[in-house]
Amino acid sequence: MSECNHDCGSCSKSCSERIEKITTNEKSKVRHVIGVLSGKGGVGKSFVSSLLAVELRKRGYNVGVLDADITGPSIPQAFGIEEPAMGENGMIYPAITKTGISVISSMMFLEHKEDPIVWRGVMLGEMVKQFYHDVFWDDVDFMVVDMPPGTGDVALTTFQYLPVDAIVIVTSPQELVSTIVEKAVKMANMMNIPILGLVENMSYIECPCCKEHIEVFGKSHVEEVAKHYNLPVLARLPLCPDFVSLADSGKVEIIDASSYLENLLETVTKLDVEEKKQ
Repeated sequence: MSECNHDCGSCSKSCSERIEKITTNEKSKVRHVIGVLSGKGGVGKSFVSSLLAVELRKRGYNVGVLDADITGPSIPQAFGIEEPAMGENGMIYPAITKTGISVISSMMFLEHKEDPIVWRGVMLGEMVKQFYHDVFWDDVDFMVVDMPPGTGDVALTTFQYLPVDAIVIVTSPQELVSTIVEKAVKMANMMNIPILGLVENMSYIECPCCKEHIEVFGKSHVEEVAKHYNLPVLARLPLCPDFVSLADSGKVEIIDASSYLENLLETVTKLDVEEKKQ
């Protein structure tokens, strides 16, 4: 294996040709890894990651969430996880949520959740690799990786070293969506990572009286952007005050988003169905 200088633009090979993927420890098995990515922050990527994990669990799958947003973790808060991570004999044990989802996050290693993690990119990447290899995941059907926003070091490390099956790109209904999505699409293509499709968060507000969809952030451009990149729009999530309140209070698992995420769930679970046919 040749050394990688992390300058993808000057490289004639794909990362799959240059870098060997890491594995889980001998006591763990992860069948599918789904990355949830956004080209910028503030679009609700972690919220979508949480909902995807919750809905997969409702369908009977064993689910793990790896919070790769090391410097801006929010997954533990959404699931109401307050206890620190535990370790024994070189093994890290994830928190188990009320419905049985395994979660690991940098927040679980902080004395105070408000403490910043001021690390350089290499250290952040090493923590992501450690989360995948050193955590006792037991037997996981789907691991949802909540990626950091953007296309920086941690995203690069995740794509290079973790056996990511595919990614979902989260966006919002704004004029800048085309440029933002394009960055994420180009990075995934450079890394030879399949893109399942787009999820538009905060797409609209539903009027409680007449059920009319009110596009508070302006007209959505997600359909035309998806068409440009030949990608499906897998879900359009509303900006729902109840959803926000439940996630902020650690109760994301009681949100029923199945009707909004039906296409996303069918696309993700198809990976498992196709594997079992082989």
